[in-house]
Amino acid sequence: MDDQRKGWKFWERQRHIVAFLAFLGFFNVYALRVNLSVGIVAMTSSVVSENGTVLQEAEFDWSPSTRGLVLSCFFYGYLCTQLLGGWLGAKYGGARVYGMGVGSTAVLTMLTPFVARWSVYLLVALRILEGLFEGVTYPCIHAVWAKWAPPSERGTMASLAFSGSHFGTVITLPLAGYLANHFGWPSIFYFTSSIGILWLIVWTYYVYDQPDDDPRITESELKFIKESLGDNNMKDIVHPWGEFVKSLPVWAIVAAHFCENWGFYTLLTQLPSFMKDTLNFDLQKAGYLSALPYLVMSIIMQFAGRLSDWICNKKFTSVTNVRKIFNCGAFIAQTVFMMLAAYLLTPTSVIVCLVLAVGLGAFAWPAFSVNHLDIAPQHASVLMGFSNTFGTVPGIISPLLSGYIVTNQTADEWKMVFFISSAIYMVGAIFYGIFASGERQAWAMESYASKKEKDVEQHAYTNPTAPTDHS
Repeated sequence: MDDQRKGWKFWERQRHIVAFLAFLGFFNVYALRVNLSVGIVAMTSSVVSENGTVLQEAEFDWSPSTRGLVLSCFFYGYLCTQLLGGWLGAKYGGARVYGMGVGSTAVLTMLTPFVARWSVYLLVALRILEGLFEGVTYPCIHAVWAKWAPPSERGTMASLAFSGSHFGTVITLPLAGYLANHFGWPSIFYFTSSIGILWLIVWTYYVYDQPDDDPRITESELKFIKESLGDNNMKDIVHPWGEFVKSLPVWAIVAAHFCENWGFYTLLTQLPSFMKDTLNFDLQKAGYLSALPYLVMSIIMQFAGRLSDWICNKKFTSVTNVRKIFNCGAFIAQTVFMMLAAYLLTPTSVIVCLVLAVGLGAFAWPAFSVNHLDIAPQHASVLMGFSNTFGTVPGIISPLLSGYIVTNQTADEWKMVFFISSAIYMVGAIFYGIFASGERQAWAMESYASKKEKDVEQHAYTNPTAPTDHS
């Protein structure tokens, strides 16, 4: 217990260093993902002076549908490696797979300017390849939490790490606008990829797959983690795929993941264009305002994760109820404020509504994003891959749909985009509220010891003369 009373000195606890570096990893994941959201505006816009003189023609003349394809194609690759990332993390170690995923994406991002100037089709292929490597990151991080995150800190550690993605969005959107205006759009990709490669070096040096392998961890912290998690060192996990598919709590997570990502990806990929084309902000200001909702979300996530853990640890109500209250409350708030944004459509009111919609959505993250660890901790990385496979589909469909709806950048066209997001949030709130669970499921109850006994019994059955040991 002494380990828990070290106060604010998080660097004295190795598990919190892991969570902080995971935060920086997700920061890079989203910096490498959203750089193109601003970059594509700069790549396809002319530079015009205050008196209307065209100072520089747009380098690429891509239609809205082509831009939608370029923005969405990343998710074609991302979709394909979700289950693979979860399986690799469980089998070979989440930390090394996570580092490989972020680092490889950073290296590929460095090639973006060369490839874009060569062919838009090669740019599509490059983005798909980036998606393939980055697709392992979210699933395999649950393999890290399964080894490093005590249940009493699960929401806090996961929320801290996942909030890195929103901080990455917050910093990258305005920074990309600044870089494009002052150094040209290629600098966006060179800068973000360099930061990603630097992070990989630090992550590889400091983070190990499990606490037992870490030479820096104290004996008291190691004991605390192992006692909290129990015997969670199964090396040969058999994933019950049939049970996954039949489990309504699993599908509740899937539904929540899909619905949250629909609204998130819609705004993530389209908000800079909406700010510039419909609300008439210049590129750099559009970048700052597009980042504002994610700044609020990043801050609220720190509070939401701690509040979730505090309520669970104090046992004011069940884990199931905590997950449902946080997730459904967030989705209902997002429904309301997205609808208001659709109706008001004035610059100030839209910004306020979107800040509240995205910001309050932070309360959903310490619910559905850690729910895999509640219902089946030994299968959590694969379950995250399963839910994020469906959660990736909005990243493909939403930009394409927005590209086809928003052809003239009118307020009425954007109103339809907001209506669709609102309806999807409400459906997610209802489904999760009915079917979600925070309890470990019956099909996830098998312990390492019982599995070992079954293996011994099977060996004895097939080799009658062999000795048996049930100790």
